Amino acid sequence: MVKTTPKGNNQPSEKAIVNAIKSYLDKLPGCYVIKTYGSVYSAGQPDLLGCYRGRTLALEVKRPGGKPTKLQAAILKKWGAAGAITGVVTSVEEVEELLGQDDN
Repeated sequence: MVKTTPKGNNQPSEKAIVNAIKSYLDKLPGCYVIKTYGSVYSAGQPDLLGCYRGRTLALEVKRPGGKPTKLQAAILKKWGAAGAITGVVTSVEEVEELLGQDDN
């Protein structure tokens, strides 16, 4: 069994949220997404990168109440300026809302 919350904390871990969102996106028709892994060469890149219905998707995943770093926010802004669907999300529901706005 994988532990998803720290002892004494009822919030899911960021890893658990990333996994839930990736699982949701993997089931959507017209969507392909990968999990990125931090390194000195990829600092600030979004946690999930992919394509949804022909548009680039760049998502930074945080625990509820979490905020992106200045570098993460700046990189998301660049992705958005280039036409990507971007967001800082804390749940599958927030991703559903973000993608629903793109359907217009």
